[in-house]
Amino acid sequence: MFVWNTSCPAGQSGADEKRKAIISLFARVRQHLEGMGALASGTFTLAAWVLDQFPAISVGLFVLAYLTGGFSKAKEGLAALWQERKIDVNLLMLLAAIGAASIGHWLEGGILIFIFALSGAMERYTMAKSSRDVASLLHLKPATALLWENGSEKRVPVDSLTPGAVVLVKPGASIPVDGIVREGHSAVNQASITGESLPVEKNPHDEVYAGTINGQGALLVEMTRSNDASLLAKIVKLVKEAQSEAPPAHRFLERFEGSYAKVILAFTLLLLLLSPFLLGWSWQQALYRAMVFLVVASPCALVASIMPAVLSAISSSARKGLLFKGGAHLENLAHVKVVAFDKTGTLTCGQPVVTHLLPFKGYDEQELVRVAASIEQMSEHPIAQAIVGKAKEWGLVLEQPRRFQALAGWGITAQVNGENWKLGKEEWLDFPALPEEGAEKIAEWERQGHTLVYLQNSRGLAGVIAVRDALRPDAAHVVYSLQQAGLKVVMLTGDTQCAAAAVAQAAGVDEVYAELLPEQKSTLIEQLQQRYGHVAMVGDGVNDAPALAKASVGIAMGGTGSEVSLDVADLVLMNDDLRRIPAAIALARKTSRIVKQNIAFSLCVILLLVVSNFAGEVSLPLGVVGHEGSTILVILNGLRLLRQ
Repeated sequence: MFVWNTSCPAGQSGADEKRKAIISLFARVRQHLEGMGALASGTFTLAAWVLDQFPAISVGLFVLAYLTGGFSKAKEGLAALWQERKIDVNLLMLLAAIGAASIGHWLEGGILIFIFALSGAMERYTMAKSSRDVASLLHLKPATALLWENGSEKRVPVDSLTPGAVVLVKPGASIPVDGIVREGHSAVNQASITGESLPVEKNPHDEVYAGTINGQGALLVEMTRSNDASLLAKIVKLVKEAQSEAPPAHRFLERFEGSYAKVILAFTLLLLLLSPFLLGWSWQQALYRAMVFLVVASPCALVASIMPAVLSAISSSARKGLLFKGGAHLENLAHVKVVAFDKTGTLTCGQPVVTHLLPFKGYDEQELVRVAASIEQMSEHPIAQAIVGKAKEWGLVLEQPRRFQALAGWGITAQVNGENWKLGKEEWLDFPALPEEGAEKIAEWERQGHTLVYLQNSRGLAGVIAVRDALRPDAAHVVYSLQQAGLKVVMLTGDTQCAAAAVAQAAGVDEVYAELLPEQKSTLIEQLQQRYGHVAMVGDGVNDAPALAKASVGIAMGGTGSEVSLDVADLVLMNDDLRRIPAAIALARKTSRIVKQNIAFSLCVILLLVVSNFAGEVSLPLGVVGHEGSTILVILNGLRLLRQ
């Protein structure tokens, strides 16, 4: 057993703490700078209105309101004009405010600047909230760790540790690395990584993750992954990718905004120049109506209809262990009609056990398992791990295989003790027929849903190993929930028809496709897309990667999933909780509804205000409130998803 020194580490200076506090304060101020500018603009506008009997003071306060509220937006608008040769909504709003001031409507321009700055600050808040989720993930990992060497602890930077190092994690401390518990017992809070609400008991040989919080026990943890490859690092990378990738609808609106802004600006100039001749307005009336038109026709609310909602949904789901790799995948998930599941490790627990052994050719059960495990020890497939686990349970000594070659979806060839072996599916092997004494047993095992692994050498069939994996406890409920949501549920597997049918019946899926090779799974996904439209694929293994890549939305099991499946997937379930899938689809559909509501509402407001302006019924203050108020409303509507 290990002991440790409970004294606080020396050298913590007050100066360092003060410096960190000052840096943190400046960082927080900078994050809220745009919001503070908006509030200052509103305050100056209100003060200028109150002091309107003192024209010089009032105008000075209005100028301050314009500067504090409009600086950030002016900077963005001029940068877009200078760098991208693009007229955006920021420039339109500034021109409208300046135009209002030029004809003496300082108050209307001040209100425009204030509300426009306020809506921009709220949109920035949504993006900052998502960024803070990433920053909070980064802060979960401590900067230093207690390296345990020769029975003593030494505080070292986490970045200096390499796989194989052993660290001491004291009660209540953050775990600094991904690793395996070597000594100790404790409950670990993994909510920040997997979204699990309750602490998970950790004992020797259990896996722990960087950024999770140790409970009341002390642990010795052996580092198994480099810092860059840790689960926390993967989560940060995925969320950052999600923030940077906008959905197609938003990319269309961004392109549309540039063209639309040019049209609005051109129409404003025509209205200003031609309305005195065509409509009989005075020049001052024409300028006033042109400024109102410039305000009410600008697409502020339309542009803000999508990203605040999408980022809120991504941020909310990331806190619960559900990671979207981009807004496009959230949009695609809302349109999914079919959910396809892999069987092993997805609908089932992924921890099969050897249930029956049937040796032939004079081999006994132990020799059958020893040879099969010697071959399978090179594989990470759950069935392979079940056979290797059986060999370890019996204390068998395994041989190192030579000439190892795996054929995905079929089996393995290898040389053990100088003899050539083939291990895999029955149809892949070339023995003439099953021995009569074993045929009935094998048929019965298949009917019960067991997966059968055949082992053959030059003498013929050496034996059959029956493996069975239990259905996940929540699988049937998840399938039912998806069906209640109007989705079709299918199962794709490389397993035999009998084994697949047993699991499919227990889970309640609508259709089952068995004995599929990886490329056949991919082809079948394509066929389902042609028949039904958008298809989501849920899988965890290397053999699922082609299907995950082909699907409209690929969903990988983050806890047990292979590196390849995690790389190609669009959505990752960090705690392998299938119940997150119906919740993710519900969130995607709600996001889609909110985006449609926002677009419809913003278009209706623009149309109503434009028509009212030509009828002479809209003043500039009313136009500002109507237009910018609609922008704030669509942002607030999107922010509701933060609480989803």
